[in-house]
Amino acid sequence: MPETFTPAETADQTLNQAPDSPARPAAGRLLPALLLLLTVFGPISMDLYLPALPALTAELGAVTSLAQVTVTACLLGLAAGQLVAGPASDRFGRRGILLVGVVAYIVTSALCALSPTVEPLIGARFVQGLAGGVGIVIAQAAGRDVFAGTALIRFYGRLTVTGGLAAIVGPLLGGLLTTFVNWRGLFVVLALIGTAILAACLVVFGETLPAERRIGGGFGATLAGFRTLLADRVFLGAVLTIGFLNAAIFAYLAGATFVLQDIYGLSPQAYAAAFGLNSAGFMTFGYLAGRTSERWSIRGTLGVGIVVTALGAGGLLGAGLTRVPLPVVIVSLFALASGVALSTPPATTLALAEYPHLAGTASSLLGMVRFGFGGVAAPFVGVAGASSILPLGVVTVVSVVLAAGSCALLAGQRRPSPAAAPAS
Repeated sequence: MPETFTPAETADQTLNQAPDSPARPAAGRLLPALLLLLTVFGPISMDLYLPALPALTAELGAVTSLAQVTVTACLLGLAAGQLVAGPASDRFGRRGILLVGVVAYIVTSALCALSPTVEPLIGARFVQGLAGGVGIVIAQAAGRDVFAGTALIRFYGRLTVTGGLAAIVGPLLGGLLTTFVNWRGLFVVLALIGTAILAACLVVFGETLPAERRIGGGFGATLAGFRTLLADRVFLGAVLTIGFLNAAIFAYLAGATFVLQDIYGLSPQAYAAAFGLNSAGFMTFGYLAGRTSERWSIRGTLGVGIVVTALGAGGLLGAGLTRVPLPVVIVSLFALASGVALSTPPATTLALAEYPHLAGTASSLLGMVRFGFGGVAAPFVGVAGASSILPLGVVTVVSVVLAAGSCALLAGQRRPSPAAAPAS
């Protein structure tokens, strides 16, 4: 008879299993570092060339709004790429899908550098985002393949820290490189980075999903996997929570430069310092989230993170309703970024821990919601122009309220995972 799976079993209990089981391959020493790197090279494609965007607009003779679509195209590609690559990796294995994605990234980065007008650049940027999304979803899924228990929580904490580091390094590295190369040269640099990652994948990344653990059945099985995940209230609640919190952080990224430079008159150097402070908070609290989830409570850490995010969003809303001193805005932005970082590792763990057999599919939904919600929220920050903080405050408060509401789903019972009840 099959073993009984009680509804009370949750991700917290799943994480108590041994870090390595006979069906779970052990992680090599270099593999975790490579997985962290894979989460960076897609998003950094959005940030690296931002300092050269005005020069790109002038050289290609494009209007500013059309040039900015090159950023949106990459963001949409990052979301769509994960939705495709995750289920494909559950069926065909992680390594082959990853190598295809990295090669595509190299090729499209070169095509970006050679684009004669802005229209083909937009298309190439979308495909570059698709390829970059492969790295993100494979990193999350492969991490679930090789880690369990407290090691899995720590791994997702490190993913959050690495994302904060990329947010700092991307624009700064792009600004530094623009003193030596033009915007086309930046895409050549991205192609070279992709080539180095490809070499590392060939050497370090062995297959983490053995053939006996893959999902068969074609497109129908993929749809069945999506239905299984979306019918799980805990998974759905965790994913929506991450999505709405990322809407807040993308709104912050879209609006902070206007708030701090145009409204409060910070110099580019002072803005860089404030941005660096917030990114440091993001990294620090991302690290602490992994530790507190491991030693205290996954759901408790998530709750604290949402409260901290709400305090930051509330401060920004107050700044939009009445003039407040600059330190209040700085502290509010810091709390917003830190709260999102504190929430992300426990929410990611709740979403993915129960589904090792659908890790790619689950990661794809998680990634699509993260970037999709962020892409939708960011444009609303500019509806009142660059002279008001109020839209940023409204968007972030609404996002946090929706995230808190999504947490109510976490109180539901998780449906039994098909892999959780092996035949005896």
